Amino acid sequence: MYNSKLEEFKKYIRNKKVAFIGIGASNLPAMKYVNKLGGIVTAFDKREALELDDICIEIESLGMNMSLGRNYLDNLVGFDLIFRSPSARPDQKEILDEVERGAILTSEIELVMDMCPGKIIGITGSGGKTTTTTLIYEMLKAEGKEVFLGGNIGYQLFDKVQDMTEESIVVLELSSFQLMTMEVSPHISVITSLAPDHLDVHKSIEEYYDAKKNIFKHQNENDILVLNYDDPVIRNMRTEAKGKVKFFSGKEKLTEGIILDDNKIKIAQNRIRKHIVNVQDIKMLGKFNYMNLCAAMIALEGIVSFETMQKVAMEFPGVEHRMEIICEKNGITYVNNSIASSPIKAMACLESFEDKVIAIVGGSDKGTEFNDFAKCIIENAKVVILCGATKDKIKQAIKEELDNIEIPVDLKIIECMKFEDVVKTATENAKIGDYVVLAPGCASFDYFANYKERGNLFKKLIDEI
Repeated sequence: MYNSKLEEFKKYIRNKKVAFIGIGASNLPAMKYVNKLGGIVTAFDKREALELDDICIEIESLGMNMSLGRNYLDNLVGFDLIFRSPSARPDQKEILDEVERGAILTSEIELVMDMCPGKIIGITGSGGKTTTTTLIYEMLKAEGKEVFLGGNIGYQLFDKVQDMTEESIVVLELSSFQLMTMEVSPHISVITSLAPDHLDVHKSIEEYYDAKKNIFKHQNENDILVLNYDDPVIRNMRTEAKGKVKFFSGKEKLTEGIILDDNKIKIAQNRIRKHIVNVQDIKMLGKFNYMNLCAAMIALEGIVSFETMQKVAMEFPGVEHRMEIICEKNGITYVNNSIASSPIKAMACLESFEDKVIAIVGGSDKGTEFNDFAKCIIENAKVVILCGATKDKIKQAIKEELDNIEIPVDLKIIECMKFEDVVKTATENAKIGDYVVLAPGCASFDYFANYKERGNLFKKLIDEI
């Protein structure tokens, strides 16, 4: 199929000077593709060549240029197009200066959205976006649709645009970093949840929320915005919506939308509620995952049958490192929720269990406060094992909250100096029937490259018991 926008881009990019800020998963495939099309590519990265290792060798072998190290942006002069990686703030002086000189600032995902000839579904949120994105993808696949998955979830689509048709549906997980400079919005946009997060990168909570809003700011009257009715901040975004607004809720019996009611997920249409699936038949664990299902279902209303939605809900096991039940050993169940890199995510996890758990929390500090997290730990854990750079900060928050409670609470607080000791310590303090839950409430960068590495070590430590 002829894609006029893609063909225009191919003609435009030939012999153009193109900068890629950040050599990583989101930019490397696009760099290769632009280079193949005849663009003159320079890769910029604050890391040194030794840190990049084989990536540098590959870039050099393809004839691309590099500007690396501490002052890597000093050479950002004379470019036609700048691709920004999600981790690169767009307001860095060197980038702003080059844009002022006439360069176009964009990103891999924004160009994919602009050139895709089919329908785009985008999902963002402080929690639940990966699971909701994956659920939407799985439901579309199960319905027999031609579907592409990408964005923050880790799959790159830049060189897949040529395979897309008007019948294609692209499903994108979109982070606040990707959305910061976005000037195009999906046809169907979903906001799962909002809470203070990434304040180590964003200058304020307002900037963070404004970035999230870009997922619908550029929609038109024919587009759809899916909002979490239970969050007043998200619910009020309907006043800024340009297209049709759809809601999902786990608290209110909406007359229109998808609701979680009496342990059932139901569709409300014209004030009539129709049952879709029982909670006890859903394979995933936790109320927040039932809410992710609600978000996916209302986003796909009219695109995927409710029978297909039900089938996926009953068969989908969840995403790795997200309420992942690892195993049961000697009557103790181990749950890996390493993705819970913020208090709000960890709180949703801990609140999903009927009985008090043994919680493993702590990690690197993103500038968030832990008072609410401390309250949640007191209410939902009988043992809390603290580790990582934030362990003292969380311990102090827990002690402050305990001092404010009139009725004494039996909570055992244990500190571990090394993450390698957490599973052994948790197991020693567990009894038959207990759940040991990794719900850090913090990022992993004090000790790990990412949450996946943290979760994988947690699983390895369990295997070694």
